[in-house]
Amino acid sequence: MKRIEAIIKPFRLEDVKDALHEAGVVGMTVSEVKGFGRQKGHTEIYRGAEYTVDFLPKLKVELVVADHQVPTAVAAIIKGAKTGKIGDGKIFVTAVEEAIRIRTEERGEAAV
Repeated sequence: MKRIEAIIKPFRLEDVKDALHEAGVVGMTVSEVKGFGRQKGHTEIYRGAEYTVDFLPKLKVELVVADHQVPTAVAAIIKGAKTGKIGDGKIFVTAVEEAIRIRTEERGEAAV
């Protein structure tokens, strides 16, 4: 099994969710996060004073899938999140040793 973490622009969440659903991937966790990369934030003016916003609002989408679903899930996230502009985000894929469903105590891929 693999854990896929994707950092995306907030307004792309519905597109990512729909693309994953079409790809047959179910279940995800979404967290509001802040960060910056090459975008390096931006400046804003508030009440006449200019200030720098270093951390931009993003969403972190996390899902655990079977190994054979990884290419499909990654392609779906790219399809839903890509705008072609700076700040589209990143995808990280890591190994998951074990998954356990608490209610039934199922383990492995059956728990996902």
